Amino acid sequence: METQLEALKQTFCEELDSIQRPDEIEPMRVKYLGRKGALTSILRQMGALSAEERPRIGALSNELKSFMEDALSQKIDELKKASSGPCIDVTLPGRAPRRGGIHIINSVIRELEDIFLSLGFTIASGPEVEDDYHNFQALNIPEHHPARDMQDTFYFRQGILLRTHTSPVQIRVMEKSGLPVRIIAPGKVYRCDSDVSHTPMFHQIEGLWVEEGITFAHLKGVLYEFIHRLFGKDVPLRFRPSFFPFTEPSAEVDIGCIICKGKGCRVCKNSGWLEILGSGMVDPEVYKYVNIDAEAVTGFAFGLGIERIAMLKYGIDDIRQFFDNDLRFLGQFA
Repeated sequence: METQLEALKQTFCEELDSIQRPDEIEPMRVKYLGRKGALTSILRQMGALSAEERPRIGALSNELKSFMEDALSQKIDELKKASSGPCIDVTLPGRAPRRGGIHIINSVIRELEDIFLSLGFTIASGPEVEDDYHNFQALNIPEHHPARDMQDTFYFRQGILLRTHTSPVQIRVMEKSGLPVRIIAPGKVYRCDSDVSHTPMFHQIEGLWVEEGITFAHLKGVLYEFIHRLFGKDVPLRFRPSFFPFTEPSAEVDIGCIICKGKGCRVCKNSGWLEILGSGMVDPEVYKYVNIDAEAVTGFAFGLGIERIAMLKYGIDDIRQFFDNDLRFLGQFA
């Protein structure tokens, strides 16, 4: 019987090592320790033993029973710990990965570009780190001109700065390309200002059309077409006299408030109108800096803020939301 107990222990240990799941423990306990189990079958043979052998075999049987119970208990603890990681319920519906989208500012820029490209304009670009000559002087804004105080410029060393508008692009294009010129120049610009309607970095689109015979009527025609494609044909426009150093005459362009439909509200300060861009005929003084005969050609320029267009188009009341990187906000426009 001692040999039988040793063989049973070896078989038990081998089978226990092969178990991989907690639900396999109970069937094995019944197999070896149950009323009809392997150990019980051996113990039933003890009646045939002599009185001297019976105590020793009984002690070995109890030791083996305790060993099996402890081994089974330890094994189930190990298996439970191994399976205590995150539980995956394969019956749950799958989660689609979050998809990115085009930033609202880039989306608006593309929309504006498409409109002007369809009107015959081409896209031009220029450096964001500019020199004083192209950013101010060549645009008829000499040193000590009061218009410079409106720009809140970021300066580096003397004569180098972050451009305050995209207007320097028109100077660079006229210097190199010759005539006619019919361009838009979208891009980042920088001014030292920050509140609910201003940020230190923002985006503008500059427009320029210069060739023989261009009049203020051409300017109005382009802007009417642009505004009506952007906001709808029922949106009214008006031109107000204004001043810009590089255009003469100059005009601010207002549109009927798209919030209150001209009735007056907080957004339009109860005027029924919203300022949207500045424009005018290119000042003849500007042509002198690019060696163009002011007697031979005329042209117009205009500029608008991309963020302002986006705020009006989508009813956004704080410009800083464009740059806070809040995915809940940006995801609305993806």
